[in-house]
Amino acid sequence: MDCETTLDPDDHIYMEPDDFIKKLKVSTAEEVSAKLKVHGQELENVCLNVAITGMTGAGKSTFINALRGLNDDDEESSPTGVTETTMVPTMFPHPKMPNVRIWDLPGIGTPRFKAKQYLKDVKFDTFDFFIILSSDRFKENDLMLAQEIKKKKKNFYFVRSKVDNDIRSERKKKTFNEQQVLYKIREDCRCNLMKLGNPKVFLVSSHELEKYEFQALMTHLEEDLPEKKRFALVQSLPVCSMQILKKKKQYIKKMIWLTAIGSSAIAMTTIPGLAAGCDIGIVMAFFNRIFQAFGLDDKSLHSLSERVNTPVAELKSVMKSCFASGITVEVVRSFFSRFSKVDIAMKVEYVLSSLPLVGALPAGGISLGTIYYLLNKGLIEMENDAIQVLKAAGLEK
Repeated sequence: MDCETTLDPDDHIYMEPDDFIKKLKVSTAEEVSAKLKVHGQELENVCLNVAITGMTGAGKSTFINALRGLNDDDEESSPTGVTETTMVPTMFPHPKMPNVRIWDLPGIGTPRFKAKQYLKDVKFDTFDFFIILSSDRFKENDLMLAQEIKKKKKNFYFVRSKVDNDIRSERKKKTFNEQQVLYKIREDCRCNLMKLGNPKVFLVSSHELEKYEFQALMTHLEEDLPEKKRFALVQSLPVCSMQILKKKKQYIKKMIWLTAIGSSAIAMTTIPGLAAGCDIGIVMAFFNRIFQAFGLDDKSLHSLSERVNTPVAELKSVMKSCFASGITVEVVRSFFSRFSKVDIAMKVEYVLSSLPLVGALPAGGISLGTIYYLLNKGLIEMENDAIQVLKAAGLEK
């Protein structure tokens, strides 16, 4: 996949349709359609390169696998071990979004990569940001690396990993209090990093992403990234909580009208006749993107099943939409045919009134409004399936 983009970093890709169309400075409906379609394609191809580093034994590989929605023993997973398994920078593409690239960097201070030369050796400019992991106290080399990254004006984040191990160990004590244990870990990290100005440290368990501060970490990453890269980050996240599911939905919803523009290139001759009225490939690709982003595909469900110890059949049994078995031409046709012309006509009128110029297309405007309406309906149905799967997995919080 080509990850280059011509988008200006200041382009507000997620503006409301009418504001964005005005920003394009176009004069005809055809120009609107063409430019918006290009913008949607560029957004989907934006690359995100995430660097994961830290001392040997910090749990880099397990954390990378968790970010990619994989278990340590999955076929595509990053190799794990008690010794240093990464001697050169190794790129692991996200299994569902190849434009999201997670890099396993050599442990800081290993014989081949000393801290002083580290950033040069691993090609610093490749990465959008760095995550520095430690399973105990952050060492001097961790701090030195952070200082160098700061000088070069890129973002870094400290992640205290294996928090579940600490909790499990402390749980044996009669005086155990989970919140006190977490507070003690956080204070130890804070004191350890005071020379860097007391940066934020995120407490994470790679085996239980729904707990502790993984979601807070992802929120900080999202806020710090350029707008055009936020979509890639959010859509790549494993669905481990209702909060992440909601965030994914918000970004997908903002892409629906761009997809509708692309799929309305062929004017509708019937409503809601799918094949005659839109680019079925675009519609299916969009539905499939939602299906995978929400973790409803077989591979995601199997990984979730292993992680929460709930049978796959039990997770699948709660999926009630027509998409439960996957996205096929027959399923999409059947879904579209369920909605009456009256429902669609009402939505079309609203969509066309909010899109200057596009509404001027004689038949494409009707197609646009129809597809926009139906894509939203499909999003809602798959969201409901995902909510039920999270509940069945005990991740409803």
